[in-house]
Amino acid sequence: MLAVHSMDNADELNLKLESTLQELPVWNVQIELDRPGHELGKIFEQQPLLPGIILTKNEQYVGMISRSLFFEQMSRPYGLGLFGGRPVEYLYNFLHPEEFIIKADTSIVAATQLALTRSPQQVYEPILVHTQPWQYGLLDFHQLLLANSQIHVLTLNRLQKEKEKVKIARAGYRDLQENYSRLVQNEKMIALGHLVAGIAHEINNPINFIYGNLNYAREYVDNLLYFLERYQNNQPYAEVADLAQAQGIEIEFIMDDLPKLIASMRVGATRIKEIVLSLRNFSRLDEAEIKAVDIHEGIDNTLIILQNQLKPKPNRPEIQVIREYTNLPKVECHAGQLNQVFMNIIANAIDALSEQYELSDALQEIPKEFHSNLMIWIRTELTDDEHVVIRITDNGPGIPENIQQRLFDPFFTTKTVGKGTGLGLSISYQIIVEKHGGQLSCISKPGQGAEFIIRIPLFSELKNC
Repeated sequence: MLAVHSMDNADELNLKLESTLQELPVWNVQIELDRPGHELGKIFEQQPLLPGIILTKNEQYVGMISRSLFFEQMSRPYGLGLFGGRPVEYLYNFLHPEEFIIKADTSIVAATQLALTRSPQQVYEPILVHTQPWQYGLLDFHQLLLANSQIHVLTLNRLQKEKEKVKIARAGYRDLQENYSRLVQNEKMIALGHLVAGIAHEINNPINFIYGNLNYAREYVDNLLYFLERYQNNQPYAEVADLAQAQGIEIEFIMDDLPKLIASMRVGATRIKEIVLSLRNFSRLDEAEIKAVDIHEGIDNTLIILQNQLKPKPNRPEIQVIREYTNLPKVECHAGQLNQVFMNIIANAIDALSEQYELSDALQEIPKEFHSNLMIWIRTELTDDEHVVIRITDNGPGIPENIQQRLFDPFFTTKTVGKGTGLGLSISYQIIVEKHGGQLSCISKPGQGAEFIIRIPLFSELKNC
């Protein structure tokens, strides 16, 4: 087996706008199909950063098993017993893992765009890089994103230099425009990936709860059917009860517990229905034109989708959201695009609160009140000049004045490489100002949180935009 160690930081590479996958280090850890399955676990334990293992037969490439897929299968009941002692080939044939192969001469920007088109279940899986005939290497998807983010920064720097020169070369400008379009699409795809992951987590909990109770429900129903069959044979209750007791069936317990079990499963199903309905209302794919909608419903749907990010984490308490709504009439707007603005601003507030808490925790300087008071306030009001104002406020670290002046510039971001490209607020500004004829502003002081103010007309004058 040969292991090529992956990098820890994309800054270690001297990337260019046209850099290809050939410039990124890949993993090449191989194992023969006839080796026992438990050896896969040992390799993953020895290489904690290893994203997957290439499978070979007679030293010829066959396929790949990722770390996440392997441990997901091994964590299932009897997974280790079924596949641990058998050849790896049994596990590979059982899983039939999908392969995503990209040629090594593909540009990093294009490769990122292709990788993000994968299904939500596959988007974070490692990528097979085709280096030579019948030779492959494994690229960690997160390392690809880090490299892509560095190219984002390089693109911004080059744009700034070109602006300072005033006279932009046409060929270079065309390349930058193409890169910008790809980066905007990549930003949307990355945001979609995070969104889908959060929704999947939220739906997975009630589904697991319902699935776990199905066995009990089936057992209860089988026992009740046993009683009904005996009664159909005209057996007296006392005789049927004795037979049931001899088989370990407790009819009184079933009569008490079955309604509770059905009620709890109904709660789980209702939660799934609420999440799916909120997602449908959030996207509003069937409402491309301007329509009169309930702004509060859009905010509430956004919060349901972001619920997984608001919940307490191992390194951060729960973020509380306080809604102070005024009685508003329906507002004429692009509902789906306005929901995207709510998503961007609230998600930024969550990131700011989380990062500030983690930093303070690392420095052991968390104020006493900060332990339980991570807050976001959402307030709405209707002005006398028929404008709707939405204020989204947090009690995070705040934003310095020099940074506030650049908040809505394309690609401007205070986040580290790999955490974001700075397109979210720029796109939000375009949606509010250009699509709705409104205003988007920010009021903040360091240490006193930040407030984003959205102001749009009640009746749109841009229905043809």
